Order: sequence, then structure tokens, then C-alpha cells
Amino acid sequence: MLARSLLSLLLGLVLGCPSGDTGPGGDDSGDSGDTAAHDTGLDAVCSEPTEVACVDDMISDLSLQDEKTSKGEIEPGEDGDDHLDAVDASAGGYSNASKNAYLYAKFTDAGLEKVELTDEEALESMDWDIAARRFIVRLNGGSSGPSCVGAAAVEGQTYAEAQEVPDGVEYQMDDFYDEDCDIKEDNRGLPGNPDVALGAWWTYPDTCVATTDQAFFVQLADGRVVKLAIETYYAEDGQEECNADGSTSAEGGYLTVRWRFVN
Repeated sequence: MLARSLLSLLLGLVLGCPSGDTGPGGDDSGDSGDTAAHDTGLDAVCSEPTEVACVDDMISDLSLQDEKTSKGEIEPGEDGDDHLDAVDASAGGYSNASKNAYLYAKFTDAGLEKVELTDEEALESMDWDIAARRFIVRLNGGSSGPSCVGAAAVEGQTYAEAQEVPDGVEYQMDDFYDEDCDIKEDNRGLPGNPDVALGAWWTYPDTCVATTDQAFFVQLADGRVVKLAIETYYAEDGQEECNADGSTSAEGGYLTVRWRFVN
């Protein structure tokens, strides 16, 4: 037994592994939970960051912050098989939003998890999937970030009806700058906002942000796909009031995100 133990120790030293280490994801690796969360068995869409174009313009156009991180938090919730996470993307209120950072998060088996990043740090990080400030919800790819997270609108089905990703679906990354770095604005009723891939979740028909019930498939960098819908923008019963008659007195920027992995 002693000889066998010594042999194991010598092999461990030669191979660069401590005695008893089972390797990446093993019981003794110390980070097995994190490794398991990333071991999807799927082909990764991308694994290296790419340079984001029009950074200087975006910092100005979107009022990105280089020192502050979001003070908002994510309150996890569940509804049946769905995650139902409450995301505080209020950014200090309407008048202070341009002085505050986006809230960055990643999809995990335990729910949406906040990632502490400044806006400018996020432009070089693949550690986040989705970001929100007020009604603007960005994905980490294309114009918004160095990863390759993209979205496809669910066509002809509600969130509940869409059980699997259809064949041939094409995911679109955020693409809100042209080749001259002029911003492409959305057409949902409020000027000056980037036309992001998830933009169809809301509209501004009159005096408040109404929800559209549009569902999306969101493909992450590791190949996993999320089915997602943003159900509310206003706190308390404010969304029902807005959708019913176009007005509300409730505070905005409090998103309810319903989602689940579909692969």
C-alpha cells in the first residue's frame, strides 16, 4: 500500500496534478459546480471575444459608465418549470438613468445571476449574457458586446406554446450601428434608443411602456438556448394599468423575466 501511494504521488508530480485530483469537473477539483454549469455537451457558438465596433460612439450614445456598476439586484423566482426573475433595471429612476450603469447578468441553472461589471468593462467581457437599463435590453454580441449571444423572435406561438426551437432558426445579434457608426434607432415610440435584438418586447403607444407578449429564443455562447419573455416593466400593478388604458403611475424599470432552457 505504501509503495502504491508513493507511486501515485510521483505520477501526480510528473503529470502536474495533485494527488487525489480527479481533473476538471471532478469531485475534488474545487470548482466542479462552475465547470458543470458550462459543460453543456453542445458545440460552442464562440469561445473567444471579438472586438466591438463603434465603442466611442456607443459610450456617448448610450451614456455608458466607466466606473459605476448597477445598484440594481435580481430577485430569483420560479413558476412551474420557468424561472421568473425580478430584475431591478430602474437605474435610479427615469431622470437619473443616463448617470447609471446597465445591470449585467448571465443565465444559470439557478436563475439569472448578476455580474458586477461597469459598462465599459462589459465591452471586453464574455462573462455576461444580457443587460438591462430601463426598457433597453441588450445581448452580449454584435454592437453590444464581444460575445455571440443572439435572439430570434418566436413566430406564431405564445411563450407557453413554443416548446422547442424550430429547425433553421436564425439568431440575430444586436446590430444598431451602421458602417459609419451612426446609430440605428428603434421605431417603438421613444426616440434615441438603439434598435436591439430583443426590442420587440415593448412598445410606447402613448404615455407608457406597454408589453407585447413577444417571446424569444436566445442562443448563448456555449450553445444553450433560452426561451424568454419579459412580462412587466412597471412595479406592482402598473403594467396592467398601462396595457389596459395607456397610463400608469407606477415606477418603471422593474422587469419580470420569464425564461427556461430549452436544450
